[in-house]
Amino acid sequence: MDDNDGTRMGRRNYLQGAAGLAAGGLLAGCTQGNGDGSNGNETGSGGANDSVDSYTVSMEPMGDVKFESVPETWVANNGSWADMGAAIGLEAPKAVWLTGRYHTTYYDPIPDVSVDKSEMVSLYDSGVSKELFYDLDADLHVLDPNFLQNRYNGWSESDIQDVEEIGPFFGNSIFSRGYGWHSDYRYYSLMEAFEKFAQVFKAEERYAAFETVHEDFQENLAPVVPAERSERPSAAVLWAAGNEPESFLPYIIGEGTSFKHMRDLDVRDALADTDVKNFHSSRGSIDFETLLDIDPETLLLRGQEGKTESEFQEVVSFLKENETASQITAIAEGNVYRAGGLYQGPITNLTLTQRLAEDLYGVEEGLYDAQRVSDIVNGEF
Repeated sequence: MDDNDGTRMGRRNYLQGAAGLAAGGLLAGCTQGNGDGSNGNETGSGGANDSVDSYTVSMEPMGDVKFESVPETWVANNGSWADMGAAIGLEAPKAVWLTGRYHTTYYDPIPDVSVDKSEMVSLYDSGVSKELFYDLDADLHVLDPNFLQNRYNGWSESDIQDVEEIGPFFGNSIFSRGYGWHSDYRYYSLMEAFEKFAQVFKAEERYAAFETVHEDFQENLAPVVPAERSERPSAAVLWAAGNEPESFLPYIIGEGTSFKHMRDLDVRDALADTDVKNFHSSRGSIDFETLLDIDPETLLLRGQEGKTESEFQEVVSFLKENETASQITAIAEGNVYRAGGLYQGPITNLTLTQRLAEDLYGVEEGLYDAQRVSDIVNGEF
């Protein structure tokens, strides 16, 4: 834990002076009104409006964050939060940690929903520049400040305070629960974090609508997963970069939103009971020989989400043609799939879980109502 974490736990309130979302605002479908140009809802709980009273939303590690109006422009740490913005109809954030890891193709199964990230920039480029935050001039930074202070060339407390003069921080590193510096304050589940996010943008009704979608989704998953653990295939989750991977970063399925779709489908972890160390803590890699010793029934590969299905099958073909790799059960039997990206929000969790259910269990029916998701995003809730 960084010495500054104690300061973070008692972080002061913030007054955010950004303009409220105007009539042509950022929220899709924010035309609910009374025919007189007014929203008809003083609290703005179904979406943003032009004038709201000051309000406070609390999230660790920041504590209470006070807003004088609804933020208009924003920066997201990663695709988890960017997807939350998409879910409540916001325009895309100005920046994320790495734009290449925000996979907007996950929206393809949802009718009339897409995200344009052509103007989005990456926060990280051999470090994170404070000047970039000045240039972005965002009203809100949906980013755990401790992440900035503890990753790569970490920021100082004064750096954090400088950026807070532009706009407050409001975020939590929900995608992974492996950070030692995060051990003294709580993590949030995907939907807990989404609820906090929706409160910031006065979109509580959209959150409630998505909560219903996810509850129905969970009910639909139950009969999909074989009741007996032995009937579920063992799967090794690996980061496999490039077109011809011969070295792999091993991931143990755990808590955090990056594994939510695997937990929801009760994926049996082929690495969990071996001597292989989780990359998140060891930073180590494994090779074909180690994988052959473990001999998983299924491989779930990360680092391949930017490829089309046909491009990914070229990677699978490379593995099949390798003398050692071709002996691994998963590869020999053709059970090699994409694992999904590191970052999941309320929409991308649906699409990734659906895809994995199809890959692992041969699911053919839709497990969630894609049209209902589209309706919520577009303000019809």
